[in-house]
Amino acid sequence: MPDLATNLLLSAAVFAGAFVSGLAGFAFSAVAGAVLLRIFQPLEAVPLMMACSIGVQAANLWALRHSIQWQGSLLLVVGGALGIPIAVHLLQNSDTHVLRTGFGVIVALYAGYMLFRPTLTCFSGAASRRLTALVGFGGGLIGGLTAMPGAIPTIWCDMRGMPKSDQRGLVQPFIAVMQLFALALLLGHHGLSSKVVIDLAISLPALVAGSALGIVAFRSINEVGFRRTILVLLLFSGASLAFG
Repeated sequence: MPDLATNLLLSAAVFAGAFVSGLAGFAFSAVAGAVLLRIFQPLEAVPLMMACSIGVQAANLWALRHSIQWQGSLLLVVGGALGIPIAVHLLQNSDTHVLRTGFGVIVALYAGYMLFRPTLTCFSGAASRRLTALVGFGGGLIGGLTAMPGAIPTIWCDMRGMPKSDQRGLVQPFIAVMQLFALALLLGHHGLSSKVVIDLAISLPALVAGSALGIVAFRSINEVGFRRTILVLLLFSGASLAFG
């Protein structure tokens, strides 16, 4: 494929992923990876997606800095940090294909059902510290196996009927830290090639533009539209994981 066409596809994929992640807070890799994994080798595409996703997360954290729920996010992060080493052990010592497929099916079924559910029951009151940490543990464990660390915390927030700002303020720091952890582990094993650095530089304008427009869209969308967007992305991500 000519370099110009490759660079155009790279920029388009990064822009789409950054826009969706700026709007919903997650799913950069699910969106951008649909293209990048077809034009690059995994050892080039995966660290590129991780680096771009972390860039979007940094922009999200800055834009949402006034609504970040630091205490709850810290509990999620602590739980997630305990879950990731177990996921790494499982990846190295067992076949996790069935687990990843099963989780993808569950996520897709949940999102599909909730999209057509007429009403949503909201759970009032603050969640316990233990439950929050347990959700983070599940997010870290499943995220280490599926590259979807935000799925379980996002579903948990949706089940509680949390407003969009509260949901993003709770889950966004968790996703950012989990992705930083994953990138550090990857770089510790493989490093960052010069080709990935060049691709990252080429995609930077698309990354900035997509992130900015996604954040603007998040601030403009209403609660119902935001929830439907989250569920559609969960449905897409779960189906991609189950059948990809």
